[in-house]
Amino acid sequence: MLLCVTAQSSGARVFRACLLLSLALGAGACSVAPAYRHPAVATPVAWQNMPGSVSADWPAADWWQGFGSAQLNDYIARAQSSNDDIAAAVARIREADAQARIAGAALLPTLDGSASASRQRQRTVTGGPAVTFDQYSPQLTASYELDFWGKNRETRNAALFAAQASRYDRETVALTVITSVAMTYFEVLEQHDRLQVARDDLANAQHVLSGLELEQSVGTATALDVAQQATTVATLNASIPPLAQQLQQNIDALAILVGQMPESIDLGGGSLEQLTSPPIAAGLPSELLARRPDVAQAEALLKAANADIGVARAAYFPSIDLTASGGYASSALGTLLLPQSRVFALTAAVSESIFDAGARRGQVEYSRARYAELLSDYHKTVLTALGNVEDALVAVQQTSEQELRQQEAVDKARRAFEFSQLQMQAGTTNVLTVLNTETALFTAQDTLVQVKYQHLQSLVDLYRALGGGWRQSQVAE
Repeated sequence: MLLCVTAQSSGARVFRACLLLSLALGAGACSVAPAYRHPAVATPVAWQNMPGSVSADWPAADWWQGFGSAQLNDYIARAQSSNDDIAAAVARIREADAQARIAGAALLPTLDGSASASRQRQRTVTGGPAVTFDQYSPQLTASYELDFWGKNRETRNAALFAAQASRYDRETVALTVITSVAMTYFEVLEQHDRLQVARDDLANAQHVLSGLELEQSVGTATALDVAQQATTVATLNASIPPLAQQLQQNIDALAILVGQMPESIDLGGGSLEQLTSPPIAAGLPSELLARRPDVAQAEALLKAANADIGVARAAYFPSIDLTASGGYASSALGTLLLPQSRVFALTAAVSESIFDAGARRGQVEYSRARYAELLSDYHKTVLTALGNVEDALVAVQQTSEQELRQQEAVDKARRAFEFSQLQMQAGTTNVLTVLNTETALFTAQDTLVQVKYQHLQSLVDLYRALGGGWRQSQVAE
């Protein structure tokens, strides 16, 4: 609908009447979009793999504090303020909000102003003298399309739902970044501890080698004994460079996550041994859908697709436009604002596509298919969310048990190695036994460090699967 208006004239009164009429018609406009229904997805009553000791509460929003690491808290704070992925997600929110404003503009009239001045010379009578005259014409034009079928309203709604989805996406990105910082930090500590285990075992192996070389010099050890221990020393020495390489690469990855240079990462003697395992909190499965930003994002996109069906359906109906224009027109500036110089025009237009070779039908079918696709995506997202929690719960339980058993294996391997050293010094066993127990101890210690990391990783996975303490009410609609 298009409207044009003049200042303080009969045209202005006509404009106001047309504007009120158009707004009244718009208020009573219908929508041809299908009614949106929240997808029904069954959820289990309780978690299948939840141990009896697990709390039914949800994780706190600052769940990473439970690991007892001030260094980890600092890195996460840096990531929240400097991570590039989070910054890009915030920019996408601004983009979506701008698109929503653009889409909503069609629901209101637009007003344009123009002014023209011209000088013309023409003959008014054949054969007569030419006459020169001026023409002045200032004018205001307002335009509005009557959204009787809800096309513009559903276009705006689709954009608003897309803007909501961008906010949920930002929360998903933030949760991913925070968990990635925690996992990478734990991996850095794992590599640091494994490197320390390798260096300690190397120092111990070198000490044993020195003792064997001394015994060889007095004839109580053979050259074969020395050569076997020297091989062990060389093997342990060769294992250090790959661990050092992995440690530095993980430090670089952590620096990228916190949005800073690698030089800013200082472990300060950190170790997995210094971390605590926070208590596990897993709420009811029925509440999970309101705790996962990716599930909320999937439904927001589904709502936008539902609105797009309404936009496609509305194209079947005629569009209604009104035009009103008004202003002044005079050949002299002195008489420009006199009542007799006022001019205005009102126009109503209805347009309907008669033949489009099936384009509108194809658009409706596309919109419906898009909705069906996003409905399947939503269903999969929900199932994936439930599966993530079950996987993380069983991983937390089993890695905790594995850590206890591996610690027992380390303790036994250490006692066996100490006994073998004492027996070799007493001459009751050979160096091969010492080598075997030494290798077993190194392997057990190295495996224990890896199991500790896997347990911490499973805890982070659980927090991520539970939404990291996020609630849908935290995001402004």
